[in-house]
Amino acid sequence: MLRFLNVVAILALIGSGFYAYSIKYQTMLRAEQISKMTREAKSERDGIAVLRAEWAFLTRPERVQDLADKYLDLKPLAVTQIATAQSLPEKPERIDSIGRKLDALGLGGAATTPAASGAPTTPKGKPR
Repeated sequence: MLRFLNVVAILALIGSGFYAYSIKYQTMLRAEQISKMTREAKSERDGIAVLRAEWAFLTRPERVQDLADKYLDLKPLAVTQIATAQSLPEKPERIDSIGRKLDALGLGGAATTPAASGAPTTPKGKPR
């Protein structure tokens, strides 16, 4: 019986050693993956920084102005081209076209949206 317990203890020791080494190598693999992903993230951040710098370079006002002068053939803005807020037309009332079609079919409902009619609504969109 003592030999059997010794053999079981040795097998348990060997098994725990293999388990410990497998955990160690899995940890090393995960650490390498984390390191690789960190490098990739830094590379992407650097690429984004380069693209932002390039965008800032390309959208400089003096460069855009030169390109507009060269390619667009724009004329200077006249004072008569500027409109005031009062001269703009009023915003049309919002109309629920589906509701109107339902009314025409006799299936009922308001012809305007609850927001346009000023009625308070519940979270499901039904009038209170």
